[in-house]
Amino acid sequence: MTTKQLVAEIQAKKSFLCIGLDVDLSKVPKHLLTTEDPIFEFNKAIIDATHHLCVAYKPNTAFYEAYGIKGWKSLEKTINYLNEKHPNIFTIADAKRGDIGNTSSMYAKAFFEDLSFDSVTVAPYMGKDSVEPFLAFEDKHTIVLALTSNMGAFDFQTQKIDTKEVYKHVLETSKTWQNAHNLMYVVGATKAEYLKDIRKIIPNSFLLVPGVGAQGGNLQEVCKYGMNDSIGLLINSSRGIIYAGKDENFAEAATLKALELQQQMEKIITNL
Repeated sequence: MTTKQLVAEIQAKKSFLCIGLDVDLSKVPKHLLTTEDPIFEFNKAIIDATHHLCVAYKPNTAFYEAYGIKGWKSLEKTINYLNEKHPNIFTIADAKRGDIGNTSSMYAKAFFEDLSFDSVTVAPYMGKDSVEPFLAFEDKHTIVLALTSNMGAFDFQTQKIDTKEVYKHVLETSKTWQNAHNLMYVVGATKAEYLKDIRKIIPNSFLLVPGVGAQGGNLQEVCKYGMNDSIGLLINSSRGIIYAGKDENFAEAATLKALELQQQMEKIITNL
């Protein structure tokens, strides 16, 4: 999917909501546990209930890898379902990969070719040659971890080197990489006050913003400092939507939570 197509989907739905599909079998409704593939059945129900309200889905691959080959097959079935039923929805493999060049090439093939995701999250710690293999794929997007929402972000990301924070070095350096136009960035919603400076460095890039909802991020603050002329934001909510209900009506509960966020986003877009 191209950035232009993503922007068109945002404008059509008046939404920049991304829903995280982080499936923990200890939290899904018990009636699904008797099905052949409870992870996929849960995802399918969430997708069917919310696809009209969001523009992206983001499975965190750890929640699938934890269940071995069965979990990976569930991930494959989920992305195939999305690509078949909702090809206009942006898909994100939240895998946080990043390794030496030939290994990164294989990771890129796994997510972009085998699974046909539109994008994948990548850790930039190993530098240019660990990220450029992902960037080589046309109309695929590499989402670099820039400033994350966890407390440990302060261990390294906000530390200064030559009077400048590490995350700013990451942002500035990444702009020099080959095919940098395919880059997006992760910026946690709990770091909204940093977005003003971030937008000075990457004014036109899309930002994937986790942390709204269960982690305490504020949607209005994120939009105030992070939005650009193309919206430029994908606001992710995972637990707050997919675990809104615990019984057989869990999908309907997810719809209501997604609708609540979508309506806030529509109001923001309308008032631009």
